[in-house]
Amino acid sequence: MVTVYLTDDAARDLEELHQFIALKDAPENADYVLDQIEKAFSSLSEMPERGVYPKELQAVGIRDFRELFFKPYRIIYRVIGKSAYVLLIADGRREMRSLLERRLMS
Repeated sequence: MVTVYLTDDAARDLEELHQFIALKDAPENADYVLDQIEKAFSSLSEMPERGVYPKELQAVGIRDFRELFFKPYRIIYRVIGKSAYVLLIADGRREMRSLLERRLMS
């Protein structure tokens, strides 16, 4: 069993995503998306290695991070020992390379 942690950055991502969807669509849809994303990353406690390597990182030989999807959202995380750290939650339709570099490589 692995303990799943949500980093401050990822918590901020969730909050911003919820606010955006609530404003542009409907509060109930924002709640639904938030619930589904939380279910996805909570499932890492049982199977932390199930995610795939982000293609942008794999292309440069980095295999320290994995990702899950709740389309179109990408949940980027890292497993260290008996812990999984959710580092980034982002809309996969946006340009991800610079975001990944800024967030994960700094």
